[in-house]
Amino acid sequence: MALKSTIYKAALQVSDMDRSYYAEHSLTVARHPSETDERTMMRILAFALNAHEHLAFARGLSDTDEPDLWQKDLSGALEHWIEVGQPDDKPLLRACGRAARVTVYAYATSAALWWKPLNATLARAKNLVVWRIPAASSRDLAGLAARNMQLQCTVQEGQVWFSDATRTVQIEPVALKRERS
Repeated sequence: MALKSTIYKAALQVSDMDRSYYAEHSLTVARHPSETDERTMMRILAFALNAHEHLAFARGLSDTDEPDLWQKDLSGALEHWIEVGQPDDKPLLRACGRAARVTVYAYATSAALWWKPLNATLARAKNLVVWRIPAASSRDLAGLAARNMQLQCTVQEGQVWFSDATRTVQIEPVALKRERS
C-alpha cells in the first residue's frame, strides 16, 4: 500500500521590500512521504521569495517532469520554473528551454559540492539563477514546520526573516549563479 502525502496548511504573509511585493497567501502544501520538514519548509521559502498571484506548487518529487513550483501566464506558457534541492544538470537545461526563468534553491551542507562540477556545464544557461541557502538556516527553518502554520516572511536588501508566532529565522541566500542578459 502506497503512503499518502501529508497536507500542510500555511497562512503566509510576504513583505518583500526588494520587489515591492506585499501580500497574504493561503498555501496548501502536499508533503511527499519521502520529504523532510527541511525540504517542505524550503519549498515554502521558495514560494515566499518568488511570491506571485500565479505561482503554484507543482508535483515536484512525484513527477520528474515538473518542478517544485511554477508560474504560468494566463495563456498557460511557463514563465518561472523553481526547483528546491540539488537537481541534475540535464533536467535543469531542459527546464531552461521550457521556461523564461529557472531558479534553484540548493540547501544542505553538500550544496557547495553539488554546484562545483555543474558550474561550467550550466554557465551557458542565461535564464538560470542558483541560490545556496546556508545549511544552518535551512535546518532552523525546518523547526518552524507544523501541520497548520501562521508564517511571516520579510525580505529587505537580500536578507530574509522567516517567522512564526514564537521564533524567527534569519536567512542570507548566497548567489551561486545569476541571470545573464
